Amino acid sequence: MKSILIALLRTRSRSAVNFQKVLTKYGCFVKTRLGIHDGVLNQCSDVGLIILELVGDSKKKKELARRLNKLPGVTAKLVEITLKK
Repeated sequence: MKSILIALLRTRSRSAVNFQKVLTKYGCFVKTRLGIHDGVLNQCSDVGLIILELVGDSKKKKELARRLNKLPGVTAKLVEITLKK
């Protein structure tokens, strides 16, 4: 099974610090992290998309998603995919 957490930050400039604090607490469960935002240089977007590949305890993964969803301006969704046999 693969566990992917997708998070959308609507107010990236205000949410990023607290978002990072939560990720740091759960850092041992993050295998891969990809951050995407629109715009570059002086046209930087305030919307960001973070994709995390998670490993470990299912309870901790759900807890991480719940904690991120409590942050203002953040929407997170945990997706678990099982390979077909």
